[in-house]
Amino acid sequence: MFDFFKKSWYTMGTMIDEKRLKILVDGAKYDVSCSSSGSRRKNVAGGIGNAAFGGICHSFTRDGRCISLLKLLLSNDCVFDCKYCPNRRSADVPRASVTPEEVCELVIEFYKRNYIEGLFLSSAVMKNSDYTMELLIRTVKLLREEHRFNGYIHLKGIPYADPALEREAARYVDRMSYNVELPSESSLKLLAPQKSKESVFLPMGRLSEEKRELALEKKKQTGRCELKGTGRFLPAGQTTQMIVGASPEKDGQILRLSEAMYRKFDLKRVYFSSYIPVVNDPLLPTKQAGLLREHRLYQADWLMRFYGFESEEIVGTGENLSTEYDPKCAWALKNMHLFPVEINTASVETLLRVPGIGAKGAYKIVAARRHAALTFADLKKMRIVVKRARHFITCGGKFYGLEGTERVGLALSAAERTDNAVQLSLFESEERFLPEANSFLSLKTEETEKKFLLSSTAEIARSALLGEL
Repeated sequence: MFDFFKKSWYTMGTMIDEKRLKILVDGAKYDVSCSSSGSRRKNVAGGIGNAAFGGICHSFTRDGRCISLLKLLLSNDCVFDCKYCPNRRSADVPRASVTPEEVCELVIEFYKRNYIEGLFLSSAVMKNSDYTMELLIRTVKLLREEHRFNGYIHLKGIPYADPALEREAARYVDRMSYNVELPSESSLKLLAPQKSKESVFLPMGRLSEEKRELALEKKKQTGRCELKGTGRFLPAGQTTQMIVGASPEKDGQILRLSEAMYRKFDLKRVYFSSYIPVVNDPLLPTKQAGLLREHRLYQADWLMRFYGFESEEIVGTGENLSTEYDPKCAWALKNMHLFPVEINTASVETLLRVPGIGAKGAYKIVAARRHAALTFADLKKMRIVVKRARHFITCGGKFYGLEGTERVGLALSAAERTDNAVQLSLFESEERFLPEANSFLSLKTEETEKKFLLSSTAEIARSALLGEL
């Protein structure tokens, strides 16, 4: 990120020198809870920037971090001594700080050059929590009031700061986040003794309650109660982050905590950060947690937020998510007695639990079957992943999947490792996918349809035997 800005650095006349900027940008990279979606802040006359729909241009790196925001620490000189943090008090690292005025000048100059679309601002705890929070508020107030900046701002809240400072900050920024960091009180005491769950949960609860009260006030005025309609008080809501793998908690405990925070604090997102050993400490693991575990947690989190799953359905408290299957397939394999379901009669809630059928696909199916009974060929046209779904559904009473949990599990595991299971490239030719699609869409009889589905299974088995998967 720093190299991207370096070329035009000396033309800006900014007060932040190159050395300090590099330290503060590098120190902010470990926070992933900076998604910039959800704000409706509109432009005002004479101002610059816009965070309304279409006003933010998202660009994400491979590890999921948004690069359309200037991600910066106000300071990395911390009085806390969290074991896992590279900016902890006892760390032997270069220290740097900037003033609110310097941050504002940098944001405006970068915005004018179209380098950024907004700001993610955090800080180590300098002197004490209130002192640090006051500097953060001063920065965002200068941006909003003096520079008339209407762009997106995400502010990292400081634990133990005065509640009045929390509320004031929430009226100037689009989103705030208080990071839980570790999933249990015992791990916090061990690895971050100066923090506690109350230092995070209490401010999150206060901000959530304030937002609800504003929504009720608006209901009295307009007759509608919407959390989105609470003016400029955290229009993009709250998020949090948990480090995965720095402490011994299992995925089940992490998901239960995430579920509780969604329900209690109306969080927009819980972000998961796979532990990377950047600090040498006997209390910390020497190996990184791995991106697959982080990926599985995001998949499970998606099921809870959009598919109606509860955490206890997905994984037990003392268990980790399967590395072999995605959470939805793993759940389906444990509940084979609920399948197959009939595509032409199953409810939306039931369809959402079928592997290979996403949220859009489920609603497409319900809308299309009002006009005619659906077949497997119809599902293919609707971009349903029939390779997975066929083991769990019938179309018009016809079943073309495999029977038995073990056989279905092998097929799903093999399918996940095929070329079609990887993320599609933005620049990859669509011709690669046409032959299979065309051969399926040209089916005329149920017999040829069945042969096609069976041939897919045979191809997976053949590839597995030859060691191609």
